[in-house]
Amino acid sequence: MSTVYSVIKRPIITEKGLTLKENERTLCFEVDDKASKQQIQEAVERLFKVKVQQVRTMVVPGKMRRRGKYSGYRSDWKKAYVTLREGEKMIEYGENM
Repeated sequence: MSTVYSVIKRPIITEKGLTLKENERTLCFEVDDKASKQQIQEAVERLFKVKVQQVRTMVVPGKMRRRGKYSGYRSDWKKAYVTLREGEKMIEYGENM
Protein backbone atom coordinates (compact mmCIF):
# COMPACT_ATOMS: atom_id res chain seq x y z
CA MET A 1 0.00 0.00 0.00
CA SER A 2 1.70 3.15 -1.13
CA THR A 3 -0.79 5.97 -0.62
CA VAL A 4 -3.48 6.83 1.86
CA TYR A 5 -6.10 6.74 -0.89
CA SER A 6 -5.18 3.21 -1.94
CA VAL A 7 -5.90 2.00 1.62
CA ILE A 8 -9.13 3.95 2.26
CA LYS A 9 -11.54 3.72 -0.66
CA ARG A 10 -14.57 5.64 0.66
CA PRO A 11 -16.53 6.42 3.82
CA ILE A 12 -19.66 4.36 4.35
CA ILE A 13 -22.49 6.78 5.06
CA THR A 14 -25.44 4.76 6.32
CA GLU A 15 -27.89 5.20 9.16
CA LYS A 16 -25.96 2.72 11.30
CA GLY A 17 -22.65 4.38 10.44
CA LEU A 18 -23.89 7.85 11.37
CA THR A 19 -25.33 6.53 14.67
CA LEU A 20 -21.96 4.96 15.54
CA LYS A 21 -20.26 8.21 14.63
CA GLU A 22 -22.45 10.27 16.96
CA ASN A 23 -22.67 7.88 19.91
CA GLU A 24 -19.40 5.92 19.95
CA ARG A 25 -16.92 8.18 18.08
CA THR A 26 -16.54 5.44 15.47
CA LEU A 27 -16.09 5.99 11.72
CA CYS A 28 -16.86 3.44 9.02
CA PHE A 29 -14.82 3.05 5.82
CA GLU A 30 -14.57 0.71 2.86
CA VAL A 31 -10.90 -0.25 2.69
CA ASP A 32 -8.59 -2.26 0.45
CA ASP A 33 -8.90 -6.04 0.85
CA LYS A 34 -5.21 -6.47 1.62
CA ALA A 35 -4.92 -3.57 4.11
CA SER A 36 -3.94 -4.45 7.66
CA LYS A 37 -5.30 -2.76 10.78
CA GLN A 38 -2.00 -0.91 11.23
CA GLN A 39 -2.09 0.43 7.66
CA ILE A 40 -5.71 1.55 8.11
CA GLN A 41 -4.82 3.32 11.36
CA GLU A 42 -1.87 5.14 9.78
CA ALA A 43 -3.96 6.15 6.74
CA VAL A 44 -6.78 7.62 8.85
CA GLU A 45 -4.32 9.45 11.12
CA ARG A 46 -2.47 10.93 8.14
CA LEU A 47 -5.53 11.79 6.07
CA PHE A 48 -7.70 13.37 8.79
CA LYS A 49 -4.97 14.42 11.28
CA VAL A 50 -6.56 12.64 14.27
CA LYS A 51 -5.42 9.95 16.71
CA VAL A 52 -6.98 6.49 16.43
CA GLN A 53 -7.75 4.35 19.47
CA GLN A 54 -8.94 1.12 17.83
CA VAL A 55 -9.54 -0.44 14.40
CA ARG A 56 -11.96 -3.31 13.80
CA THR A 57 -12.26 -4.94 10.37
CA MET A 58 -14.60 -7.37 8.72
CA VAL A 59 -14.95 -8.91 5.27
CA VAL A 60 -18.43 -8.42 3.85
CA PRO A 61 -19.44 -11.26 1.53
CA GLY A 62 -20.75 -10.32 -1.90
CA LYS A 63 -24.46 -10.68 -2.57
CA MET A 64 -25.97 -12.80 -5.34
CA ARG A 65 -27.33 -10.65 -8.17
CA ARG A 66 -29.37 -11.61 -11.22
CA ARG A 67 -29.73 -10.12 -14.70
CA GLY A 68 -32.60 -12.00 -16.31
CA LYS A 69 -31.65 -15.66 -16.53
CA TYR A 70 -27.99 -15.00 -15.63
CA SER A 71 -26.88 -14.89 -12.01
CA GLY A 72 -23.61 -14.16 -10.29
CA TYR A 73 -22.07 -12.75 -7.14
CA ARG A 74 -20.74 -9.31 -6.34
CA SER A 75 -17.18 -9.14 -5.07
CA ASP A 76 -16.39 -9.48 -1.37
CA TRP A 77 -15.17 -6.25 0.25
CA LYS A 78 -13.55 -5.16 3.50
CA LYS A 79 -15.11 -2.76 6.02
CA ALA A 80 -13.23 -1.00 8.82
CA TYR A 81 -14.66 0.57 11.98
CA VAL A 82 -12.20 3.18 13.30
CA THR A 83 -12.67 4.49 16.85
CA LEU A 84 -11.09 7.86 17.64
CA ARG A 85 -9.42 8.71 20.95
CA GLU A 86 -11.18 10.85 23.54
CA GLY A 87 -10.70 14.55 22.93
CA GLU A 88 -10.14 14.20 19.18
CA LYS A 89 -12.21 16.36 16.84
CA MET A 90 -14.84 14.32 14.98
CA ILE A 91 -14.46 14.12 11.21
CA GLU A 92 -17.37 15.65 9.27
CA TYR A 93 -17.89 13.81 5.99
CA GLY A 94 -21.65 13.27 6.15
CA GLU A 95 -23.00 16.76 6.77
CA ASN A 96 -25.15 16.76 3.62
CA MET A 97 -27.40 13.98 4.87
